[in-house]
Amino acid sequence: MQDDKHLSLSLVLLRLAMTTFLLVWVFQKLLVPQGAAGVFKSFYAANLSPQIVLALGVAQLVIVLAFAAGVLKFWTYGAVLAMNLSSVLVAVPRMINPYMPPNALFVASLPVLAASLLLFLLRDRDRLLALGPKSGA
Repeated sequence: MQDDKHLSLSLVLLRLAMTTFLLVWVFQKLLVPQGAAGVFKSFYAANLSPQIVLALGVAQLVIVLAFAAGVLKFWTYGAVLAMNLSSVLVAVPRMINPYMPPNALFVASLPVLAASLLLFLLRDRDRLLALGPKSGA
Protein backbone atom coordinates (compact mmCIF):
# COMPACT_ATOMS: atom_id res chain seq x y z
CA MET A 1 0.00 0.00 0.00
CA GLN A 2 1.18 3.49 -0.87
CA ASP A 3 0.00 4.89 2.48
CA ASP A 4 2.16 2.40 4.39
CA LYS A 5 5.20 3.41 2.34
CA HIS A 6 4.54 7.08 3.02
CA LEU A 7 4.09 6.42 6.73
CA SER A 8 7.25 4.31 6.90
CA LEU A 9 9.28 6.95 5.10
CA SER A 10 7.81 9.74 7.22
CA LEU A 11 8.60 7.94 10.48
CA VAL A 12 12.20 7.11 9.59
CA LEU A 13 12.81 10.68 8.40
CA LEU A 14 11.33 12.03 11.61
CA ARG A 15 13.43 9.61 13.69
CA LEU A 16 16.61 10.64 11.88
CA ALA A 17 15.78 14.35 12.12
CA MET A 18 15.09 13.95 15.83
CA THR A 19 18.42 12.14 16.19
CA THR A 20 20.23 15.03 14.52
CA PHE A 21 18.46 17.50 16.80
CA LEU A 22 19.34 15.50 19.94
CA LEU A 23 22.97 14.99 18.92
CA VAL A 24 23.52 18.76 19.07
CA TRP A 25 22.74 18.66 22.78
CA VAL A 26 24.66 15.42 23.33
CA PHE A 27 27.80 16.88 21.76
CA GLN A 28 27.42 20.03 23.82
CA LYS A 29 27.66 17.86 26.94
CA LEU A 30 30.60 15.92 25.53
CA LEU A 31 32.59 18.79 24.00
CA VAL A 32 31.69 21.71 26.30
CA PRO A 33 30.59 20.11 29.58
CA GLN A 34 31.13 23.30 31.58
CA GLY A 35 28.72 25.14 29.25
CA ALA A 36 26.15 22.37 29.56
CA ALA A 37 26.60 22.49 33.34
CA GLY A 38 25.53 26.14 33.13
CA VAL A 39 22.38 25.11 31.27
CA PHE A 40 21.57 22.57 34.00
CA LYS A 41 22.10 25.23 36.65
CA SER A 42 19.99 27.87 34.87
CA PHE A 43 17.07 25.69 33.81
CA TYR A 44 17.03 22.72 36.17
CA ALA A 45 18.51 24.34 39.31
CA ALA A 46 21.06 21.50 39.30
CA ASN A 47 24.64 22.29 40.18
CA LEU A 48 26.45 19.53 38.26
CA SER A 49 30.17 19.17 37.80
CA PRO A 50 31.52 19.00 34.27
CA GLN A 51 32.44 15.36 34.96
CA ILE A 52 28.82 14.46 35.77
CA VAL A 53 27.63 16.36 32.70
CA LEU A 54 30.13 14.41 30.61
CA ALA A 55 28.83 11.11 32.05
CA LEU A 56 25.26 12.22 31.29
CA GLY A 57 26.36 13.04 27.75
CA VAL A 58 27.80 9.56 27.27
CA ALA A 59 24.60 7.96 28.60
CA GLN A 60 22.49 10.21 26.39
CA LEU A 61 24.67 9.34 23.38
CA VAL A 62 24.01 5.63 23.93
CA ILE A 63 20.25 6.27 24.18
CA VAL A 64 20.17 8.52 21.10
CA LEU A 65 22.19 6.08 18.98
CA ALA A 66 19.91 3.20 20.03
CA PHE A 67 16.92 5.40 19.19
CA ALA A 68 18.44 6.20 15.79
CA ALA A 69 18.92 2.50 15.13
CA GLY A 70 15.34 1.72 16.14
CA VAL A 71 16.24 -0.72 18.91
CA LEU A 72 14.50 -1.21 22.26
CA LYS A 73 11.81 1.11 20.97
CA PHE A 74 9.64 1.32 24.07
CA TRP A 75 12.65 2.37 26.16
CA THR A 76 14.59 4.51 23.70
CA TYR A 77 11.61 6.29 22.16
CA GLY A 78 10.25 6.73 25.69
CA ALA A 79 13.56 8.18 26.86
CA VAL A 80 13.60 10.63 23.95
CA LEU A 81 10.04 11.64 24.80
CA ALA A 82 11.01 12.12 28.47
CA MET A 83 14.06 14.21 27.51
CA ASN A 84 11.97 16.48 25.34
CA LEU A 85 9.16 16.70 27.91
CA SER A 86 11.60 17.77 30.62
CA SER A 87 12.99 20.46 28.31
CA VAL A 88 9.51 21.78 27.58
CA LEU A 89 8.49 21.81 31.23
CA VAL A 90 11.46 23.93 32.30
CA ALA A 91 10.93 26.28 29.34
CA VAL A 92 7.23 26.97 29.98
CA PRO A 93 7.92 30.24 31.85
CA ARG A 94 9.85 31.52 28.81
CA MET A 95 7.04 30.52 26.46
CA ILE A 96 4.50 32.66 28.28
CA ASN A 97 5.87 35.74 26.52
CA PRO A 98 7.34 34.43 23.26
CA TYR A 99 7.93 37.97 21.95
CA MET A 100 10.67 38.74 24.45
CA PRO A 101 14.01 37.64 22.93
CA PRO A 102 15.15 34.83 22.93
CA ASN A 103 11.88 33.28 24.15
CA ALA A 104 10.49 32.62 20.65
CA LEU A 105 13.12 29.92 20.26
CA PHE A 106 11.66 27.99 23.19
CA VAL A 107 8.30 27.68 21.43
CA ALA A 108 10.07 25.43 18.90
CA SER A 109 10.29 22.82 21.64
CA LEU A 110 6.53 22.22 21.34
CA PRO A 111 6.60 20.64 17.85
CA VAL A 112 9.70 18.69 18.90
CA LEU A 113 7.73 17.32 21.85
CA ALA A 114 4.81 16.50 19.55
CA ALA A 115 7.17 14.67 17.16
CA SER A 116 8.60 12.70 20.08
CA LEU A 117 5.12 11.73 21.18
CA LEU A 118 4.15 10.75 17.65
CA LEU A 119 7.22 8.54 17.29
CA PHE A 120 6.54 6.91 20.65
CA LEU A 121 2.89 6.23 19.81
CA LEU A 122 3.73 4.89 16.33
CA ARG A 123 6.90 3.03 17.33
CA ASP A 124 5.44 -0.31 16.17
CA ARG A 125 4.96 1.16 12.70
CA ASP A 126 8.47 2.66 12.53
CA ARG A 127 10.24 -0.25 10.83
CA LEU A 128 12.20 1.28 7.96
CA LEU A 129 15.94 1.21 8.76
CA ALA A 130 15.12 -0.05 12.26
CA LEU A 131 17.40 -2.77 13.60
CA GLY A 132 15.17 -3.82 16.47
CA PRO A 133 12.35 -6.34 16.43
CA LYS A 134 9.29 -5.44 14.44
CA SER A 135 7.31 -4.85 17.65
CA GLY A 136 7.82 -1.80 19.87
CA ALA A 137 9.55 -3.80 22.61
